[in-house]
Amino acid sequence: MEGEALSALCTPALVVDVDKVKRNAERMIKRCQNLGVQLRPHMKTHKTLECADIMTGGSRRCIVVSTLAEACFYADHGFDDILYAYSLPFDKVERCAALSERLDLFQVLLDHPHALEQLKKRPLRDGRLWHVWLKLDCGNGRAGVLHSEPEALRLAQAIAETEGVELTGVYAHCGNTYNCRGVEKIQAVAQETTDLTLQFMEKLKVVGITCKSSIGSTPSCSYPVKDMAQLSEVHPGNYAFYDVQQSVIGSCSLEDVAVRVLTRVIGHCPHRNQLLIDCGWCGLSLDGAGKLPTGYAVIEGHPNLKLLSMTQEHGRVEPISGLLDYSKYPLGSLLTLIPYHSCATAAMHPVYHVHSEGRLLGKWTPTRGW
Repeated sequence: MEGEALSALCTPALVVDVDKVKRNAERMIKRCQNLGVQLRPHMKTHKTLECADIMTGGSRRCIVVSTLAEACFYADHGFDDILYAYSLPFDKVERCAALSERLDLFQVLLDHPHALEQLKKRPLRDGRLWHVWLKLDCGNGRAGVLHSEPEALRLAQAIAETEGVELTGVYAHCGNTYNCRGVEKIQAVAQETTDLTLQFMEKLKVVGITCKSSIGSTPSCSYPVKDMAQLSEVHPGNYAFYDVQQSVIGSCSLEDVAVRVLTRVIGHCPHRNQLLIDCGWCGLSLDGAGKLPTGYAVIEGHPNLKLLSMTQEHGRVEPISGLLDYSKYPLGSLLTLIPYHSCATAAMHPVYHVHSEGRLLGKWTPTRGW
């Protein structure tokens, strides 16, 4: 199908504008270079080799993953310096050990003393060290030991003092930027996360510990604050694709969003003033329910249409106001959905159709599983 128009695809289909991906990636690389901070891009949004190459500038080094399936996938294809940024799962310690013994640099993350005990029970062969990042909660309220708790410093010290283990860095995710609207509020959260992380680094210095520091989220790294230059690394991920959610937050414009889901009109329902489309939650994900005036997605070029609801393989579309003119939407006609959340949408698709200026170039196949 190379060279053909997007309309040649069977739907629902996830399509990726490779020119936008490259532009988004280049901007982030340049932003981090200007800031003087190491970019460690997160792979969780796309989970493909091709996009990873674009995001790392072809180096195949210095990446973050959210699953061991991703870690193994990238390791099998020549990537190294991989950080598995997920609180150490005890059922996966042996797999983490195998990667640590195989790669030049495989890194794990923990936020509890019991996780450190698990690493002690599995010393690495050939004198290798477990490379450990301490997960710090700086207000995001998900994983991590709270920055203000004495336990955080005690755990950092315990990691640093444990034989066979190295405290590589301190890692904070400022996912609370996802509650923001506008650059000013994004930067306020980025500043707070940066300040709290740097304050914790000072506490470490006082007790004789030096290591790396890293914060990240696509909003904070799309509009970084100057003090982020004092960090070692940043770790955004969604920016390669962006999505409607990021445009609502203020991280990007809709023009920057590199992904779409193509769908076809498969039914006219005048008794309900609705169209039926062939994209349900198996092709788009239910994430973002009720957060947009246009429903679960933005229907490109049709500001008066709303994706009202989805079942597994069907979507119901209705006008925001007025009656539908069905002559504008014949059966079989294409609609283009801009997803609310590109990570969740990409996860629903076994293959991405890559194009440049509307002409198909080929396919990217993501890894799946955990």
